[in-house]
Amino acid sequence: MSDEIFMRVALELAKEAESLGEIPVGAVVMKDGEIIGRGFNAPISRHDPSAHAEMMALRDAAQRLGNYRLVDCELFITLEPCLMCAGTIMHARIARVVYGAGDPKTGACGSVVDVFTERRLNHHTEVTGGVLAEECGAMLSKFFALRRAQQKTP
Repeated sequence: MSDEIFMRVALELAKEAESLGEIPVGAVVMKDGEIIGRGFNAPISRHDPSAHAEMMALRDAAQRLGNYRLVDCELFITLEPCLMCAGTIMHARIARVVYGAGDPKTGACGSVVDVFTERRLNHHTEVTGGVLAEECGAMLSKFFALRRAQQKTP
């Protein structure tokens, strides 16, 4: 299946996050062509700094599989993973990460650091970036522009 199909599902989840006042980031875990985990950003509503979209999707997939190792799975995220999420992706043994927009402030797949190419680490996930990057980035840009405008309104 095409990466764009799974990224579109992640974009729908990002919209769900946005509707709840969360930063619009969505993620899905795929295995053998089937979605086995879904998540969207929820740190504000859950009062949990680790409730990033990819963490939520990984938790969902691990529960469904009954295993914290997600071998042969792929993770699709609308935004480049941060360092915390990249570490969890490695520990889960995700085979491949596909992300939409790069994150020049906290991206851990090449934008700021590139943990998946660090040879000293014991697991190396394949990374594909830029899938539907314009759509993913536009959703985030629009969200933050609206938030800034709301903060300026008395």
